[in-house]
Amino acid sequence: MATIKKPAAKKTAAKKPAAKKPAVKKPAAKKPAAKKPAAKKAAAKKPAVKKPAAKKPAAKKTAAKKPAAKSAVKKPAVKKAAAKPAAKTASPKATAKPVAPVEKSDVKFRSLFDAYAQGKLPFAHGYILSSFFSDTSTYSIYEIVSYAGVKEIFPSEGGNGLTFVSGGKKLYVLIEPDTYQIKFQEPVSRAEGEKIPKRFNELEIITTRNQSKVMIAKEPNESYGSFTVLKPTGINSAIVFYQLPDVYNTLSAFLMDSLNRRKIPESDAKKAAQTITDIVKKSMSFEGEFK
Repeated sequence: MATIKKPAAKKTAAKKPAAKKPAVKKPAAKKPAAKKPAAKKAAAKKPAVKKPAAKKPAAKKTAAKKPAAKSAVKKPAVKKAAAKPAAKTASPKATAKPVAPVEKSDVKFRSLFDAYAQGKLPFAHGYILSSFFSDTSTYSIYEIVSYAGVKEIFPSEGGNGLTFVSGGKKLYVLIEPDTYQIKFQEPVSRAEGEKIPKRFNELEIITTRNQSKVMIAKEPNESYGSFTVLKPTGINSAIVFYQLPDVYNTLSAFLMDSLNRRKIPESDAKKAAQTITDIVKKSMSFEGEFK
C-alpha cells in the first residue's frame, strides 16, 4: 500500500509547470521592448525639428530682400562715373589733332598734283585753274574747271595728268599779245597749243592799254562722266582752290596777279580777273547738279 502513495509525489512534480508561468511573464519583459516603438515616436518628433527647418524659408525671405541689393545695383550712378566717356571725350582730342586740318582750312589753294600726292585733294567740290604759257611770248591760255561729287581720281594713262570721274565745267581764257601775227584767225582754228574751242562771238574781249587782248568765254563748256587735267611742265601750273567762303575773292586776286605777270596792265588785269570771277560765280558755282 505504501507504494501506491508515490504517485502523489508525481503531483508535486506536476506543479513544476506552474513554475513555467513566471516564464510566461517573460513576454511581459518583452513589453518594455515594445516600448521601443515609443522611442520611435520620439524619433517621429524629429519632423518637429524639420519645422524649424521650415522656418528657413523665412530666411529665404530675408534673402529675397537681396533684391534691395539690386536697388543697390541702381548704382547706374556709378555707371555714370564709369561712363567716364569723359575719357572718351578725351579721345575727341584725337580728332582735335585733326584740328591741324583746321589749319589746312586756312590754305586757300595749292598745287593740284602736290595736293593729290598728299591726299589733300577735295572730292566734294573745288576749282582747278590750269595755266599754259608760251615760251616765246606772253600768249597764254587759262582753263578754269569746277567739279563736284568726284567718284574717283587717278593718274591718266601715261601719267601725264589726273583723271576725275565726275562731271565738270570748264571756262577758257586766252591772252593774245599785240605782237601775235594771226589775230584774224578764230581761236578754235589756231595751231595746237594756241587754240581754244571758242569763236570770237562766243568771247568777251577786253583790249588793254598795251593793245594786248584778254578773251574770256561767255559760257563754260561742260564735260560728262570724266575729265582730265594735264600735268604742268616748265612754267605752266595747275592750282586747286578750296571751297572756302572767300574762294571767289581768292580766285580773283590770283588771276589778277597772274595776268599782270603776263604783261597785262594792273588796272586791266583787275578788270579781267573780276569779269572771269563773275562768270565762274554765275555759271560754275556749286548749285543744282554741282551742289
